[in-house]
Amino acid sequence: MYDDRRYKPLSPWSYFGYELLFQIPVVGFILLIVYSFSNKNINRRNFARFHFCALAVLLILAAITVGTSLIFGFYDALFSYIGGAVKKF
Repeated sequence: MYDDRRYKPLSPWSYFGYELLFQIPVVGFILLIVYSFSNKNINRRNFARFHFCALAVLLILAAITVGTSLIFGFYDALFSYIGGAVKKF
């Protein structure tokens, strides 16, 4: 029987645990980088790479959203609306 631990599948609880681990601010990002380049378990490496790519896409979308909001003055209108609503109370 071929028993190679590199191809051992991850359980659903492993995915849940790794997802929680990657949410820790500094340690999670460091482990995300380490697991992305590790060859110990192929499935864990692919999950870490997916999480890293998803994080990069979200950061790019956030930067685009903030940039367009600043260009079109959305924040000024939003803060003036919130300031007017607070003054009413």
